Amino acid sequence: MTTLPHRGHVPVLVIGTGIAGLTAAFTLASAGIKVLLVTKAADPADCNTAWAQGGIIYQGENDSAEKLVSDVIRAGAGISNLEAVHFLAEEGPRVVEKVLLNEMHVPFSTTHEGELDLTQEGAHSVSRIIHAGDATGRAIETSLLNRVKGEPNITLATEVTAIDLLTTQHHPQDIQVRYRLTNECVGAYLLDNRTNDVYTVFADYTILATGGVGQIYLHTTNTRSSLGDGVVMASRAGAKIFNAEYVQFHPTALADKKANHFLISEALRGEGARLRNQRGEYFMERYAPELKDLAPRDVVARAIVEEMTHNKEEFVWLDLANFYNGREPIAERFPNIRAACAEMGVDIERDPIPVVPAAHYFCGGVLVNTRGETTLSRLYAIGETSCSGLHGANRLASTSLLEGVTWGYFAAESIREKLTSPAATASPAVRRAFSSLPPGTGSVHDSIFASIPDWLPPGKENLEDPALILQDWTTIQHTMWNYVGIVRTYERLKRAVADMRQLGNRLTKYYHESTISKSIVELFHGQQMAAIVASAAIRNPRSIGAHFRAD
Repeated sequence: MTTLPHRGHVPVLVIGTGIAGLTAAFTLASAGIKVLLVTKAADPADCNTAWAQGGIIYQGENDSAEKLVSDVIRAGAGISNLEAVHFLAEEGPRVVEKVLLNEMHVPFSTTHEGELDLTQEGAHSVSRIIHAGDATGRAIETSLLNRVKGEPNITLATEVTAIDLLTTQHHPQDIQVRYRLTNECVGAYLLDNRTNDVYTVFADYTILATGGVGQIYLHTTNTRSSLGDGVVMASRAGAKIFNAEYVQFHPTALADKKANHFLISEALRGEGARLRNQRGEYFMERYAPELKDLAPRDVVARAIVEEMTHNKEEFVWLDLANFYNGREPIAERFPNIRAACAEMGVDIERDPIPVVPAAHYFCGGVLVNTRGETTLSRLYAIGETSCSGLHGANRLASTSLLEGVTWGYFAAESIREKLTSPAATASPAVRRAFSSLPPGTGSVHDSIFASIPDWLPPGKENLEDPALILQDWTTIQHTMWNYVGIVRTYERLKRAVADMRQLGNRLTKYYHESTISKSIVELFHGQQMAAIVASAAIRNPRSIGAHFRAD
């Protein structure tokens, strides 16, 4: 691990090492800007990007931006941000070509003729998705990470957990700074997971790329670190959080606890696989007569839950062997899924796959524009941490990787422009002449950094009891799964809000009495993230997309 100074300043701090964070860091570094890139994982590749299987949207034959816009809006239940959708449809494929194809040379799968292999997934009108076998995210993550590790302008620090964002209206001891109307993010307190030391890291710009929130649920396809840290910190700092009720559940995770709900990619249904219950009935045409097994994820997930509940079954079957229509042999098209299933005795070339829904993707997050700017000056959010409104109430398949690379690239470009503006390198007198520039332009004045103290420990007792922490996580995950899951009612949500509030009161007291540690920070953030989702869900009485109200 890279050793950080206990108090230091960097032009840009990027928190998170998935596709969004890596793209932003590399784009900034390529422009000559110094970046501190941190992750709380020991391995920077331990993120949701590396687990993504299906693919990333590019360009299909007879495809168009208008067709992609239509598909995204339809999957998002009609409430997507039109500006964000058009931005992705027009700029996304260009960024894929520029960054992933031409710059990173990601080894995407090709046809026998040497062309990119295009596949189709649920709710897409054409085949426009490129992939690297069934491990697309891993190929992208590896390619990006290899380049980032060799970039001299990037300092990569692992096993570092973000505790809190630093803001000009909360942390400065100088009251004159806190009188300013514009609140600005000027860095973060970062925890060394190994020593429990806390670093005060100032930054002209901070980018949140911490991924999703899946770990607040009992069943999830997400990595262990995905519990909403970035959203929670942004919320505490005063940034706007939007669409937090829309948590997408992937309909097909491997129904085996030992496999940690390994994701069975939607690409299998794109290549012909069909769902059937244990009675042998192929049931999707009852729920989506036109799209059937290629219906949007929320429709498919609820259909599976309905079948499981009605038939008192613990899972349903996904039949690939009898319906596969891909060009390559199954073993070549889905080698990783084949290997994972083989470990539990399932041969996907012959046997159906047992699947259940699991919390998968957070469609809400920190509200941003098409450049990743949040409502808090100098703070950016990209990837799953953010909410541009692109996904609306439900994410279209294979838009997540595309969103990450696109917003990562344009957030970096936005920061580059600000750091190279006339005010960024000028003397204080010249900076005052540029006072008409919007807040967040250029570098932060040193006097602001000087007025912010180092981390003050909230407590002095070592109260990190693994049994207590495990029990609190069990409460969070079971509460969210049972009350704020695939099917919701007012009574369930009311109980979830009350339970999370009660747990929050207890954890706040526990937090302020304890010495800091990664486990305590994560528990505190997990409870706050659960409260944010539950509160958003109970405020929205409309049943739409991934937010399904049975009442």
